[in-house]
Amino acid sequence: RVAVSGGESVQAGGSLRLSCILPTYVYNKSCMGWFPQTPGNDREGVAVIIADGAVNYADSVKGRATITKDNTKSTLFLQINRLKSYDTATYYCATRSVNVRTYADLIQCRSSGQDDLSYRGQGTQVTVAA
Repeated sequence: RVAVSGGESVQAGGSLRLSCILPTYVYNKSCMGWFPQTPGNDREGVAVIIADGAVNYADSVKGRATITKDNTKSTLFLQINRLKSYDTATYYCATRSVNVRTYADLIQCRSSGQDDLSYRGQGTQVTVAA
């Protein structure tokens, strides 16, 4: 059961909270996060989190975004404030099967390409109007 919600069209400066229910066989098993796609372009992940709660953010959202999780519901959240037109994308919650041992590993999990994501949920469209 996968459910993604929260995407919508908003004005620049507004806020959104995305949520994604991940299958229990992937939840907290590896690096989890939110990965945006625009037509013809897989951008780096905007935020990732691992089981112990360590997080990493892309510079583009640092200070504006917060990734959290609810272990009781296998759910991943992404709150983005002060939305910008650049944030417009289809956002996917996804996992990458990597052994995160260092902070560098966490950064790598977020910033590597999207081709080797081990699991990708449904996307939700975020459109930010200038």
